[in-house]
Parts: sequence; C-alpha cells; structure tokens
Amino acid sequence: MISGGVCCGPILRVGLLGALALNWLLVGCASLPESVDRIPSQARVTEQSPFLTAIEEELAQHPGQSGFRLLGDGLSAFAARIILAEIATDTLDVQYYLFHGDDSGRALTRQLLRAADRGVRVRLLVDDMATAGRDAGIVAVDSHPNVEVRLFNPFANRTSRVLEMARRFGRVTRRMHNKSFTADGIMTIVGGRNVGDEYFSANPEVEFGDLDVLGIGPISSEVSAEFDLYWNSELAYPASSLSRHRYSEDDLTALRTELDAEVDAYEASPYGQRVRESTMATELLEHKVVLHWGEALVLTDLPEKLQTPPSDTSTHMTGEIARLFNSTQSEIVIISPYFVPGWEGVAYLTGLVDRGIRVRVLTNSLASNDVWVVHSGYAKYRVPLLRGGVELYEMKSVRREQEDSDDNAGFGGSSGRASLHAKTFVLDRDRMFIGSLNLDPRSWSLNTEMGIVLKNETLATGTIEWFDSAVDRTAYRLELVPACSYRADCWGDEQRLRWRDQTDQGVRYWDHEPDSSEWIRTLADFAAMFPIEGQL
Repeated sequence: MISGGVCCGPILRVGLLGALALNWLLVGCASLPESVDRIPSQARVTEQSPFLTAIEEELAQHPGQSGFRLLGDGLSAFAARIILAEIATDTLDVQYYLFHGDDSGRALTRQLLRAADRGVRVRLLVDDMATAGRDAGIVAVDSHPNVEVRLFNPFANRTSRVLEMARRFGRVTRRMHNKSFTADGIMTIVGGRNVGDEYFSANPEVEFGDLDVLGIGPISSEVSAEFDLYWNSELAYPASSLSRHRYSEDDLTALRTELDAEVDAYEASPYGQRVRESTMATELLEHKVVLHWGEALVLTDLPEKLQTPPSDTSTHMTGEIARLFNSTQSEIVIISPYFVPGWEGVAYLTGLVDRGIRVRVLTNSLASNDVWVVHSGYAKYRVPLLRGGVELYEMKSVRREQEDSDDNAGFGGSSGRASLHAKTFVLDRDRMFIGSLNLDPRSWSLNTEMGIVLKNETLATGTIEWFDSAVDRTAYRLELVPACSYRADCWGDEQRLRWRDQTDQGVRYWDHEPDSSEWIRTLADFAAMFPIEGQL
C-alpha cells in the first residue's frame, strides 16, 4: 500500500506558497510499495486451439516459419484485436504503452472481460504514463478472478504526477513503449498502434497512419517470451498494490453494466458494423486467414533498460538494428513518425548512400506531427541529409480516402487530420522491421521498444510498391534549391529547402513548412534553441 506518513515535518507557512510547498514535499514523500506480492507466471501455447488445428497443415508445409498478415488500416487492426479476444480459448497477453478509456478502449476492455468469463487467463500490462485518474476502473477490471492487471514503471504519487515527473525526472520520464497482443500463445499482433480511437480509424478528427503485423506460428512464442520478461520484471506492479481502491464483485458488476450500455451503442454504430463485417474479422472467425510465410525474429530491449544509464547499451536492441541496417545491399526505406537522427545518424545514412544504397525516409511534417517539439529536433538535419543523397518525405496533414487494405502499408483513413505513427524499415525488398521503435534518441536510449523482423519478399516488395505509388500524394518531397533563386543578398552555393507538393491540380511548391501557422513555426524554431534533443 502507498501511504502518506509524516516524513516531511510541519508546514510553517500558509497560503498559496505554503500549499505548493506541501504538495511538493508530499510528492517527495510518496514511495512505491516495498513488499509486493508479484506472483510469477509464464505464457502458454494452447495446443488444442481450434485455430491452430485449422492451420496445422499450412504450418507443416512451412517448417520453422511463421505466417504473417500486414494490418495497414485502422479498421482491420481493431477487428483483429477484437476477434482474437473473442476466439481465444486459454490465454490473452496484452501489452501496451497507451490503453485509452475511449470507445475503442472500452470495447476492447469488455471483450477481455468476456474472454475471462469463459475461463481465459487475461494478463494486461500497461505503462503507467497515461493512467492518471483511472485507478478505480483499472482495479475493478483487475478484480475479475481470471484477469490480472500490472502497471509498468508506475508513479508513486497517484494524484500529483506533474510534480513527481519534475522530482523524479530521468526515472518516470523513461517508459515502456512496447506493443503486443497475443492469443493462446499462437496468434500475435505487434506494431506501432496503441489502443485508442485515433489508431483504429474511429476518430473523425484525427487518425494516426500506422502499421501492425498479425503473426501466427513460432513467432508468437518469441513475442510471449518478451511479454514474460516484462510481466515478471520488478518494474511491473500489480494494479491492486498501487491503489487505495478495493473493489468487490458488486463493483465489477456495476462497471460491466456501464460498459455494456456504452459498447452496445458503439458496436451498433456504422463503424462497429464495419468492424464486424470486415474481411479480417471474417477470416479470423472462419479460421481462414490469408497468410504470407517466412522466417522471423523478435527484437526487444530488456526491461532493465529503464534502470540503467542511457549510455549503457547492454540492455538495448540497437545493436541488432545496426546489424540489420549494415546488411542492406541496395535499398532501404525508413518510415518513422519521430525522426531525430543526430549528427551520427546523418553520417551513417549518408555513408550508406556513398556505398551505393538508395535511402528514403518518410516522417511527419510540422503540420502532421502530433508532438511539434520533436520536429524542432529533426529540422536541422534535413539539409545535410539531402546534401548527402538521402531522399526525404514529410507526411501531409490531410487524410485521403482508403478502403480496408490487405497486405500493404497503405496508411490512411476517410477524413480529418492525418499524422504518421507507423515505425517500419524495409530492406532490399525482402526483409522488413515492424514495431514500436522510432529513430530518435528517446526510442534509441530512453524507452523500451520491440519489433519483428520478417523475411518475405511479397510483403516487403508490396510495401515498397505502395511507397512508390502513394508517397507523392500522401507526403511532401523535400528538395534543395539555390537560395539566390529568390534572394538578392546571397552568394556562393547557399541553399534553401523547398517542399514539392503533388496535388490533383498539379505540382505546387512551398518555401516554408507546409500547412503550418506562423505561430507554430515560431514555436518550433524557439524550441530548437534548447538542449533537449536527448529527450526527444
């Protein structure tokens, strides 16, 4: 239990300043429970799963390989998670950085509870970064006898997170960014999506263009091993050990009544009907998923990464990523929403170009970036990257129409604002990485990450072909042009950036960050003056 105690002594002054001081000191007094009943558990493979029985012939035809299906649109990605929870017979292991309490989050929560009602063991591991004010609901879900919820790297003070973040900067600012959803130890989803409306084409205002992969077969055991590492880590705290709330069966019943009313309406909506009628839902329910087979490997940071200095790479998967990049022979496409390569990264990528490798990067524009301060860390590297032969594209902030997609990375939705969120690299049109890793200092050194490297020419080539056909419509291409083409007071080889914008009406050019206000451009320029790149 977390308790206040009297470790801080009396407060001698009153008024606003005294109240602030008291709050600050109480945050300092708050501590995580020292004695936690953290019962270890391990993943299980359900040999009698009807789904496993349905694909055992395909598995036998591809020894040592796993079957894969890319989830390039939000609707299919949500349908896959909902149906996996529905057809699971033994276990569900769910790990996310963010698990919102919006329509998508509530619908998936109800599905997890229904699975638990059938006797399925549900282990839910969520980073504590965005759970503020939700302890009561979390403990209510955790009170189900077949559900256990653990919070990773939790805040000690459950009410004053901002002050604790200031006090414990460097510890609570380092987060578990991993994302996976595994059913019965044989079917798994790994990728860039958290749980929330904006990731599943369910938010009319904004959509994160993202990419997951559904994997079936041996790869699921590797994902399960990664889950167990984090689940049994000393950084994973049972939700009940952190909250003062103690819920009875009656409280859980009340929560479920509320969930039922909300989710029934959600599922009856046009979106909910599209989820249920989607190709992905049908294939999973009928145990007839169209798969592409290949060898695969899970890459993951160790959970201890959050406890070691950022310079200590012994817990990092970055060495494996470097070896993957170094193996490239002719071509690499990098898709990373937050892209802050640093000068070392600039030298490395331009060095690949010098070796004759074509390097293309798709990231967010200032207008599409949901964290504009990250753009301030990226912007200064654009000119040297372009000079070194790297091709740069920045995502447009307006979504384009797109239907459910099969086996492609066609990020997009129907309306509203778009923001790139997928993290994938394609190498030589035969291998690709799909996961949670951004190419920025935060992913590289501070947070924990994971992903799958799969070898399949059809999927890798299909992603490159999508990039070739769609990138000019979905993104601005950056170019360098002589600065003297529009200024009379320049000389020599001075260059400036220009954004090439392919529209239905033809090509137009921008001389500043496209579709952005002068105010946000000023803020981004101002942020670039501060030494914060290591936190981006």
